[in-house]
Amino acid sequence: MKQFYIKQKVFSLSGKFTVKDQQEKDVYYVEGSFMQIPKTFSIMNTARDEVAHITKKAFSFLPKFFVEVKGREVVTIKKEFSLKARYTIDGAGIEVHGNWWDMDFQVVQHGKVVGQVSKEWFTWGDSYKVEILEEEMETIMIALVVAIDCVKADGAGSS
Repeated sequence: MKQFYIKQKVFSLSGKFTVKDQQEKDVYYVEGSFMQIPKTFSIMNTARDEVAHITKKAFSFLPKFFVEVKGREVVTIKKEFSLKARYTIDGAGIEVHGNWWDMDFQVVQHGKVVGQVSKEWFTWGDSYKVEILEEEMETIMIALVVAIDCVKADGAGSS
């Protein structure tokens, strides 16, 4: 099992933040587009090679994100029309169980738990602990957390 921590910089207009391991070493770098349509996020490894790319669909009634890993679209995340935070994930046999809005959920692939996310409280800004049980899901898990957090941020900004 691997554990990662994502802590967004609270006042960063550029949308740049890092993903750290348990030893607090940077493992991934995330850079988001600022004031650009469509909104995108690039997830890079320590060599600054892009390992995943997230694109928010422009001009959509409800948020919709496309997640690419190694140049191939693997997952689509769509917010559903609902009073509660409900999302659907299409692709890779993934389902999410738990509370998305509070960032406390498990990721299940073909009936097997492959990772879980929990919000770290009493921190400056949003911090998430990401536990990955299946190593091949590492990049997809990091991308899921970034995309869901973006949906939350957009929702908070519009309310």
